[in-house]
Amino acid sequence: MSDVVVRPARPEDLDSVAELRWRWTRENHGEPDLPLDEFVPRFVDWGKRNDASHHCFVAVLDESVIGMAWLAVTRRVPQPHAFERASGDVQCVYVLPERRDDGLGGRLIEAVLELARELALERVSVHSSDRAVSAYSRHGFAVSPRLLQTEPGVGSRP
Repeated sequence: MSDVVVRPARPEDLDSVAELRWRWTRENHGEPDLPLDEFVPRFVDWGKRNDASHHCFVAVLDESVIGMAWLAVTRRVPQPHAFERASGDVQCVYVLPERRDDGLGGRLIEAVLELARELALERVSVHSSDRAVSAYSRHGFAVSPRLLQTEPGVGSRP
């Protein structure tokens, strides 16, 4: 695994990152609505337009992108004792199936967390798959009794 380099994504990596995102969707939710050849250019455009708030890291082996992880940064409302505030959300961690179980996901998570520390984020959250909970736990993530969520538009409200 020492041949794999984990680094911030470059603009020229976005095509490969888009393909990984498309593969993740197919692996977890079945055939995507958008064909790969339509998804990739739209994703690349989105990535370029959102690079100030969404930071991508890639795992590269022999010049091929084999994994990715994103940190989405959200500015928070200022407080008198902390005017500049932000939090983060880990998103889209994915490693090609044939490269899993070698610690590569953990290296991607650690790269995202290092950036979170550099940006002095107040907290970082993640919505994990069942399979990845232990990986996030090894990197300091824990269940929070105060972190709640809802899915607007799903179900009915009383």
